[in-house]
Amino acid sequence: MNNAIRRITYGVVAVVLGAYIVIALRGPQGIPALLEKRREIRELEEQNANLAKQIADEQERVRKLKESKSAQESEVRKEWNLQRPGDVTLMLPDQPEKATQPSGAPKPQ
Repeated sequence: MNNAIRRITYGVVAVVLGAYIVIALRGPQGIPALLEKRREIRELEEQNANLAKQIADEQERVRKLKESKSAQESEVRKEWNLQRPGDVTLMLPDQPEKATQPSGAPKPQ
């Protein structure tokens, strides 16, 4: 008799534990949430890598500006739209954007 009660108790515990595991894995903090968090982590790691590259590029630009007078002059001229005597600058008007055609579509005549 004691042995039968023990088996029933183990069976009930196993069923309850199994149900809990299924509910926990399918719930709001289960496997779907885990997959979403991993996707977010990958996106943030990509953003972090892009930002690190931008920082490195800007640091290189600053280093060049510190070391090179010609780079400083070029940057100032570009920023302030300045010219040296004898320089010629061509300013073209903005062109309206053309409607793009799909590559396989025939052109209107």
